[in-house]
Amino acid sequence: MIIRVALPYHLRNLARVGAEVSLEVAGPVTIRAVLDALEAKHPVLRGTIRDHGTLKRRPFIRFFACREDLSLEPPETLLPEAVVSGKEAFLVVGAMAGG
Repeated sequence: MIIRVALPYHLRNLARVGAEVSLEVAGPVTIRAVLDALEAKHPVLRGTIRDHGTLKRRPFIRFFACREDLSLEPPETLLPEAVVSGKEAFLVVGAMAGG
């Protein structure tokens, strides 16, 4: 399946891609599967979204799909059908701190 992933500006620059990338994801389309495919296609992003050792989401990086925050969901969480079908993009968002 082809999954659309939208990246924040700084990660787009690092990977030298446009606002969205298209990824081939085999099997169940989970958060982990999408991030694995993203890092495989764009190795320069390894360690920027997830920690190298633990593969946990880095602070100040958030994941959204269909207007829902999936940042705290387990990596095995299946993505909504709208993302799987390509209708919606999986969003990787750089969060801001402060008030």
